[in-house]
Amino acid sequence: MKAKMSTISCCCLAVILAVGTAAQDAGDAAVDPALELVPANTLDELLKNVEDRRVVENREHVRREREFLQRKDEQQRMLDNARAERRREEQRSERLETKFEENEILIGERQEQLDKRLGSLRELFGVLQQVAGDVRGQFEGSVISAQYPNRGDWLGEFAAKMGTSTQLATIEEMERLWIEMQREMTESGKISRFAATVNMLNGERVDTEVVRVGAFNVVADSQYINYDVNSGQLVELGRQPSARFANTAEDIYEADAGEVVAFAVDPSRGSMLSLLIQAATVGERVGSFFGGIAKGECWLPFCDGMGGYVGSVIILGGIIGVLLALERLVTLFIVRGKVNQQKRSDTLSNDNPLGRLLNIYEENKNIDVDTLDLKLAEGILNETPRLTRNITLIQVISVVAPLLGLLGTVIGMILTFQAITLFGTGDPKTMAGGISTALMTTVLGLCVAIPTVLLHSIVNTASKSIIHVLDEESAGLIAERAEAAGRPLD
Repeated sequence: MKAKMSTISCCCLAVILAVGTAAQDAGDAAVDPALELVPANTLDELLKNVEDRRVVENREHVRREREFLQRKDEQQRMLDNARAERRREEQRSERLETKFEENEILIGERQEQLDKRLGSLRELFGVLQQVAGDVRGQFEGSVISAQYPNRGDWLGEFAAKMGTSTQLATIEEMERLWIEMQREMTESGKISRFAATVNMLNGERVDTEVVRVGAFNVVADSQYINYDVNSGQLVELGRQPSARFANTAEDIYEADAGEVVAFAVDPSRGSMLSLLIQAATVGERVGSFFGGIAKGECWLPFCDGMGGYVGSVIILGGIIGVLLALERLVTLFIVRGKVNQQKRSDTLSNDNPLGRLLNIYEENKNIDVDTLDLKLAEGILNETPRLTRNITLIQVISVVAPLLGLLGTVIGMILTFQAITLFGTGDPKTMAGGISTALMTTVLGLCVAIPTVLLHSIVNTASKSIIHVLDEESAGLIAERAEAAGRPLD
């Protein structure tokens, strides 16, 4: 019984080992077909499989051991080769370090030799670098570059070259720098005429003839032209300065060679001209008043021009005064002509004061002298309002205008001090509005008062001259009538 149990146990153990080995070597079966298991139907076949498997495993183990030994020898050779390569690289590194130290010593010796040979030339090249940089900046902002463009490019390259210690300046380069500087000085004292391209405000590029006045201004088509430093091109100004400057530009543009003309030069090379064209003229300041009216933005008495509401009132009064004065001048001129014509004619006419006065005399010449005198005096009194109409109003406007200007000045100063109180005196622009109002109202008041005073004087003189003619004719008629009646005048 025990022997039978032992046999069964051995068979089970063999089956377990066979199954375990088959599971372990299942992956190797794809590599070696000899390791594939044959199904066992009996215990003898199972025993045979186990023995075959052991033989195969022993053979496989031998093969693996042989491969491992071969790979071990190969890896040893690789290790020996790596160690040999490391020794060679270490030797090469030692040689390179030695060479590097020798080169450092050689470079130091060569640099010392270079410094001894350069001597004061190094200082000269430093000066050349500084001068080239300064001259380049001057050329870029010079009007002369409009006639001689791209001068600064070479100077920039030359300055960069002088900044290195490996390149030296040649005699030709130093002479060229000297020539460019001399050309700038020479051209700054000349007036040149040349062809150039001007960029217009509408985007067009116009090729035209321009006149360069030294290093200050450029004139094209009788107008000032601005030189744009950033783009290096000639650009049309937004507007021209006042007529007294614009006329000089026209004169120099149309002048012949050798002709001497007056020209307004901008010594700041465009800065003052740019500020000048930004300043509003008196006409523009007054024009802002009329511009608001034309656009329907304001009504006459309440239109705020650059002189404020007070300035608008002054302008309105000036317009009324001038219109009244012109109306009186035209009317009195016509009346004066008719009176002179009546003096030379025997036919009486009622279209003039003298004719109407003579008609009164003719209608009442048979009455006594005193009554006739009163009748003629009454006729003169009736004619006087027609001749002196609105003259007093013109006088009032001429007197009130400067007073309104003084009022605007006071208001402007009040606004100025209010701005100082709120913002301080750090920014002059905050005070500019009040000061502008103060000065503008004063100018407007004087501009209205001066012509209205003159017009009042002219109109008043014209009316008094006609009244004097009427008085003179009336006195003559009374004298003639008294003499005819044989009664002397009182």
